[in-house]
Amino acid sequence: MSKPELVVVGGGLAGSEAAWQAAERGVKVVLYEMRPRVSTGAHTTDRLAELVCSNSLGSNLPDRAAGVLKNELRRMGSLLLRTAEEVAVPAGGALAVDREQFAERVTNALQSHPNIEIRREEVTAIPEKPAIIATGPLTSPRLSRALEKLTGFEHLYFYDAIAPIVVADSINMDVCFRSSRYGRGGEEGDYINCPMNREEYERFVDALVNAERIELHDFEKPVLEGGHGVRAGKGKFFEGCLPIEVLARRGRDALAFGPLRPVGLTDPRTGKRPYAVVQLRQDNLAGTLYNMVGFQTNLKFGEQKRVFRLIPGLENAEFARFGQMHRNTFIFSPALLLPTLQFRTRPDLFFAGQITGVEGYVGNIATGLLAGWNAARFLQGKQPLVLPRETMLGALCHYITHASEADFQPMKANYGILPPLPRRIRNKRKRYSAYAQRARAALDKFLQTISEP
Repeated sequence: MSKPELVVVGGGLAGSEAAWQAAERGVKVVLYEMRPRVSTGAHTTDRLAELVCSNSLGSNLPDRAAGVLKNELRRMGSLLLRTAEEVAVPAGGALAVDREQFAERVTNALQSHPNIEIRREEVTAIPEKPAIIATGPLTSPRLSRALEKLTGFEHLYFYDAIAPIVVADSINMDVCFRSSRYGRGGEEGDYINCPMNREEYERFVDALVNAERIELHDFEKPVLEGGHGVRAGKGKFFEGCLPIEVLARRGRDALAFGPLRPVGLTDPRTGKRPYAVVQLRQDNLAGTLYNMVGFQTNLKFGEQKRVFRLIPGLENAEFARFGQMHRNTFIFSPALLLPTLQFRTRPDLFFAGQITGVEGYVGNIATGLLAGWNAARFLQGKQPLVLPRETMLGALCHYITHASEADFQPMKANYGILPPLPRRIRNKRKRYSAYAQRARAALDKFLQTISEP
């Protein structure tokens, strides 16, 4: 008897996880990835699951929202989370990876799976057979047009940005110091910190807000035509990934209270807390590259070199990669998808990853996992799964499929989307711990009732 066949479109985080999960359940998977034949403008390799922005998968602490979602993925057998932990680099309480080794290991795992065939082709039409669309924020224009025809909605989008990467040997460690906030992480400290006094900070902010930016292109028509869309569109940015220069324009101290906040850090040269701190996080296992935390930017490359070298300790910085802007695309999931991630009018078609409106690496992996499970169940004649809303993944899927048109924005794991606790807990740490315990219990109970590992 032949195995059921599933098409997965997109070899990013969601598509890679979805393909693996379906294949592990006995489904023959054909995974399409258009790179390297068709480039995206943001990717630099042909590997699957390439991380194009930060190398951090967010907090690993069990009482943080991202940590809760990671624990759910561990319990559900995520390939990508397991791989991330195998190639982790120091990052305090966060999970960060050597991005090259991460992508290479995921690619090798999928290439060697007996139930997965990888085709390096661009998909320009919606597959007529059972499929998962996981093309992510950089969906090709031709497939975007096919999706618009299928959904009846124009794509929604916002601009996202990636941070520069600095060569470790070019960092002045006579000025910078190693430490993690509040002493978390390794003995020496997992971050390199560039301290600023007020004068240095204000000089940097002045240069930043007056620097030249790369002009944004008119990638798509306005999304609000015809009354459909959300508060996003040309020239709009996702709040969770604002370019550093956009944030700086919000106020003189916006950076000092944002990505440059100095809390939990002491400059060993002065014995005091700096006025502001730029943190650098290790980007590869060898420790030769560091990315600038929170420094997503759309400045011209020459301006990045000029302005960022005003940061103490980076006066002679060598940039292995400059920051840049790219477009993120997502569909209007509340009108189009079920909590199973199935398309409402075509149950053999699933969507996963950032194209659904889920934000963040771990959210993309998680929705890929659920789409892979549910596509396999559909092909095997089983009922697709709706996870409990008390779980972080269940809450994410409920949000993207139930939000109102006025409220729908890209969403990452956070406690605000979970149902309220039975009783109010004022202490934040205890409240978060209660959410985490409830999520774990809900998932364990749910998994006991279904035929999944």
